[in-house]
Amino acid sequence: MAKILVLYYSRYGATAKMANLIARGVEQVEGAEAIIRTVPPVSPTTEAVDPAIPDSGAPYVTLEDLKSCDGLALGSPTRFGNMAAPLKYFIDTTGSLWFSGEVAGKPAAVFTSTASLHGGQETTLLSMMLPLIHQGMLIVGIPYTVPELSTTKTGGTPYGASHFAGKDSDLSVSEEEAILCKILGKRLAEITQKLK
Repeated sequence: MAKILVLYYSRYGATAKMANLIARGVEQVEGAEAIIRTVPPVSPTTEAVDPAIPDSGAPYVTLEDLKSCDGLALGSPTRFGNMAAPLKYFIDTTGSLWFSGEVAGKPAAVFTSTASLHGGQETTLLSMMLPLIHQGMLIVGIPYTVPELSTTKTGGTPYGASHFAGKDSDLSVSEEEAILCKILGKRLAEITQKLK
């Protein structure tokens, strides 16, 4: 069984919806399993201690989740063209995995949600790729052989899945965005199986 870790941070729910769609794409592949995890919020003034299991939603990720997965889908809302601090905070704790090389060679994909159509979708996706490349992971994108990538009027990039959520995060994931999320999950699972 190929285990794909779908790890995300979501403030208003859009990125969480995308994570679930990517997980559905992963599970379209026989012999692939999606494991959905999130990260706790961070505080700029104090270090709060959250329970090990959140009240609702996906469980919090651990280093063991990342170490034991066969592939990774990493998602974050855009924060000024970059990934959100809670996700970056978790990534900053993965130095031991970098040092040991335990995730090197594993495939990884990225996804994001933005308040505006040109609000840094691609730069956020690229910012999430950088630490994955440093870890030695292999980046999986969406090729232009996927017709919806050329016809979408909302989100979607070759760098990864994206969603235009709107200023108040009130726009649902569009049909094309949902298709691209599932395709990215399926493609990640297929490539993970080939490499495993």
